[in-house]
Amino acid sequence: MTTNYHYKNLQSPTKITLTEAQTAGHADHWRILTDDMSHDVPEWLQQMIEQATMPKGLNSNVSAKDSCLLLSEDQPCHINQVLAMKDGKPERFVNAYPCVDSLYGLNCTIERMIVNETTHDAVLRLRTADGSIIYAFDQLYTANRHLYQQGTSYFVNFSAWAHEITISEQQEVIMVEDQEAIRSHRAFNDIVAANNGQVPTDIQEQVKDWQPTTKEQMEPVEINLGHMCAYLFGDTLGQEDEAWCQGQVLGKQQCKFNGKDIILFDVVILREQDADPFVVRIAAPSTPQTQAIGVLNYIQANIWLQAAIYKENQNKQNTKLQLQTQSRAS
Repeated sequence: MTTNYHYKNLQSPTKITLTEAQTAGHADHWRILTDDMSHDVPEWLQQMIEQATMPKGLNSNVSAKDSCLLLSEDQPCHINQVLAMKDGKPERFVNAYPCVDSLYGLNCTIERMIVNETTHDAVLRLRTADGSIIYAFDQLYTANRHLYQQGTSYFVNFSAWAHEITISEQQEVIMVEDQEAIRSHRAFNDIVAANNGQVPTDIQEQVKDWQPTTKEQMEPVEINLGHMCAYLFGDTLGQEDEAWCQGQVLGKQQCKFNGKDIILFDVVILREQDADPFVVRIAAPSTPQTQAIGVLNYIQANIWLQAAIYKENQNKQNTKLQLQTQSRAS
């Protein structure tokens, strides 16, 4: 079979290779879905073989000559399974991990790959068009590992499993009383408002020259930390995909994972001026706590962030979203 890529001429992103001791594995990820991994996971893997598909990633075709085969499923929440191949036939099990499909993504370049070549676990360090750094586990590393090019912009779909997800603490409020900080805050807002929501190129000069016209403009500023969007990636090598985030729920729906009820939350976790919003589809088991989270609520969560790069998505721009006032039906 042929592909549209020529491996010899590619300059791959920087690769950092992990040892077995440095690789965390997926036990904590399976624990999100079951308390009995030794029984449930082997059963799920056996069941998926009956309806498995082969994701192509950046390939036009799946090559039978590859040393490893990636199997998946056509479900919103599913398992990806990696098998070692010999003479075109599966030889042994390599790895398996639960995945979430997502409609949402950003255009990014791959700055480096943090990889365990034995297990095909890979964390991508991605840079968005506005310069934000995102780390995410690569769902499709097995299919795409020979094809990534340094400096190439890819549309990357982002999803996650939630280790924990709760409504943000609404009482987390701070008061800004420093007069210069207040002046800068009011100046920025006034200047942007006067420019129809656009940040002018000389914003710093305009902020420096701005002066209040009323006494009220210099009163203390109240900031509700529970209404912020934030993303913090992990600080351990090879586990940067284990992230903390806070954001606003834009959509909510339900699905199944091997008979288990799952809730999918579409959450914007970065929303900066003049930048595409960073929206992640976050999956969590259905519980009274997750059921209580509604559209427009702000949440905070510990997540396992995932990335998927498909050839058919490469002409896409970031999905533009509008706030929704009610949950979408599954």
